Amino acid sequence: MSWLINVALVLILLLATAGWVLLPWPGVLALTVLLAAWLLLTRRGGQARSVAGVGVSTLRERIGSSSVIVIGIAGVVGVLVSLLAMAEGYSETLRKTGDADTAIVMRGASASEVMSVLDRDNVTLIPQAPGIARDDKGEPIASPELVVAANLPLKDGGPDEEGSVQLRGVSQQAWAVRPQVKVIAGRKFQPGLRELLVGRGAAKQFAGLVPGREVRLGSQMWTVAGIFASGDAMESEIWADANVVADTYRRGGSRASVTVRLADSHAFDAFKQALESNPQLKVDVSTTLDYFARQSEGVTKVLRVIGITVGTIMAIGAMFGALNTMFAAVAARAREIATLRAIGFTGIPVVVAVMLETMLLALAGGIIGGLAAYLLFNGYGASTMAAGSVGKLDFELRVTPGLLWTGLKWALAIGFIGGLFPAVRAARLPVTTALRQL
Repeated sequence: MSWLINVALVLILLLATAGWVLLPWPGVLALTVLLAAWLLLTRRGGQARSVAGVGVSTLRERIGSSSVIVIGIAGVVGVLVSLLAMAEGYSETLRKTGDADTAIVMRGASASEVMSVLDRDNVTLIPQAPGIARDDKGEPIASPELVVAANLPLKDGGPDEEGSVQLRGVSQQAWAVRPQVKVIAGRKFQPGLRELLVGRGAAKQFAGLVPGREVRLGSQMWTVAGIFASGDAMESEIWADANVVADTYRRGGSRASVTVRLADSHAFDAFKQALESNPQLKVDVSTTLDYFARQSEGVTKVLRVIGITVGTIMAIGAMFGALNTMFAAVAARAREIATLRAIGFTGIPVVVAVMLETMLLALAGGIIGGLAAYLLFNGYGASTMAAGSVGKLDFELRVTPGLLWTGLKWALAIGFIGGLFPAVRAARLPVTTALRQL
């Protein structure tokens, strides 16, 4: 019979954990209200409240063993939230790069700009499609662009240590296509000259990217004209005149993509239909919002999987710590629990009381871990090779309320698992057996 009960407990544990992970915050709030009502309005709830009060009042005497639970769970939550904050920051940086009012056109079946090549005829035809906004001169706001890889020495790196940066060749319409790009130091590059406009993120990563300085890209020397900020992934790039980049890297009249500003977000369907139905073109069209969201998916999933895997491994250790601590606490309180059972306290209040004590410690650990992750890592700068590009992406970790809520749910789940078996053991402990241990 004992093994059947243990199997049933494991099944309940699995179902409860799965349900808890999927439960939204309104469901958690409803459960909290129901538990509070049961504790306050029912006889058994009052018994559980009394037993839990006694257990909580003795936490000071068990500060060493109780801190094992709190510190272990705080470590789990801190690591989990910080790793997920990396995925959130990476994804958010790419999401901010696009919007529904701009569209990007690439060669058909190209997953990213670095895989796309549009010939001169395509580059000429695309800006003639309907739905594109026009400037004061009546010209379509469309920027044919190409991207190439360039190597530059890293800041704080060794003498020969270099990193890859994405060099984007743009037309003069690039400023109208992306009005969020603002020059914050120096000036824009001059068309026809080997001058660079450096993103703020790239300037942080690479040495020598200071207005007025010269840097070597390939076999040519280029002058840094200025630094720009855009608040998105473009800050990790270096911009130059598209014709000069094409001549330097022998790309001829081809371009990787054409980015356009639409007359409005409703014009996208007509723009896409006109291009994809043109037999002279074999292109894929998407809003920049959708394009950069797709680029973030792969790396974001990998970072989240890493975070959850590491968090799970640490959570297992924290669970065993909680189990050992609560089993010891139950054993130390065997006389007290036996006395309560002898005077009429049933098993359910004892189970709930032990669980409440464990969950309280888990809640404290979750709050400490989440707060530590926020204070240490929110806004912390990081960089990694960006999907769909040939350079590093500079981004900041983002500890969002959603991630803090996820960490808190993990903490309470660990506390639930770590307290369930000791609680059931306390409730099932025969009164006579407990009293004989005195």
